[in-house]
Amino acid sequence: MDALRKQASKLRDQVAKQQQAVIKQFSTSGYEHSDVMVIDELELQRHQQLEKLYRSTRSGKDFQRDLVKAAEAFTAIGYKHIEAGTKLSEDCCKYGVENVSDEILGKAASIYGDARKHVEKEQEDFTRLLFSQILEPLRAMINGAPLEDARHLAQRYSRMRQEAETQAAEVSRRQARVREAPIPENVTKLHAAEARMQELKANMAVLGKEASAALAAVESQQQRLTFQRLVAMVEGERTYHERVAAILHQIEAEMVSDKQRRESAPPAVPSNLMSDKTKYFLAEAMHGFEASSDKELSLAIGDYVVVRKVSPSGWSEGECKGRNGWFPSAYVERRQRLPNTNGTPDFY
Repeated sequence: MDALRKQASKLRDQVAKQQQAVIKQFSTSGYEHSDVMVIDELELQRHQQLEKLYRSTRSGKDFQRDLVKAAEAFTAIGYKHIEAGTKLSEDCCKYGVENVSDEILGKAASIYGDARKHVEKEQEDFTRLLFSQILEPLRAMINGAPLEDARHLAQRYSRMRQEAETQAAEVSRRQARVREAPIPENVTKLHAAEARMQELKANMAVLGKEASAALAAVESQQQRLTFQRLVAMVEGERTYHERVAAILHQIEAEMVSDKQRRESAPPAVPSNLMSDKTKYFLAEAMHGFEASSDKELSLAIGDYVVVRKVSPSGWSEGECKGRNGWFPSAYVERRQRLPNTNGTPDFY
């Protein structure tokens, strides 16, 4: 009966070990977590350090992949943005050319169409930056040999540690056998188990140091590169938005300024509306005025102007110092009428 119980207990232990081995084999982390002291406290600390480094580099790699996915999405959106913006630029320029008579809207469409080309150029530069400074460096490190080699070393150490854990149990079992029956056969098997355990200890010491150094170096490089690429992406995006904002600000100012200039421009008076009976008068400039087009007349304070036409829109047309043009009526004050068509002076 005792023999059957021992055999059943042995079978349960074997099944449990096999289940544990399957779990370890398909572990998602790639590095087996264990708080069991296999050799000594120093080895346990090295094991915990390797586990921490392994998880850190895995997390860093996942974050690099997230950045790559985002940069790929930004790049795809950027190309669509360029395509749509280029089409809009062409349509605006076409409308401006075909509707020259529509001075305000046609001119605004032309201004926007020309400037839109510069916006798409900035988008193209930002897209190239994402590819060359974000995607390529991160992809190279994600798929690079140093990271994979270091993680493979850690995985080898993990498997060797599992083997050492099993071997330690084997040594304990052989020691119990020798205590129960100290026959030469059991003693020989115990010595073989202990020799194998010592071999594992020596190999683990060398492999543990190598794996720790490799993972630590990769972790440092990984964090440094990721930080640099993240900063480069932020700087590139900031520069892109600043330049686009400057272009749009200039577009808006130019469109509004052109509209205001056209709306406030002095009216064009056909020559056939001017008669010989039109009365001219002399006026003095009370405020300075700077002409903004060849149709306007610049005035300095104190200048005398021969006013020939006063428009209800608030503009007057006249001559000063041999130059003709329009100026705001409110900027001058009448002084005296000039002789009319019959030669009789008319004073104000």
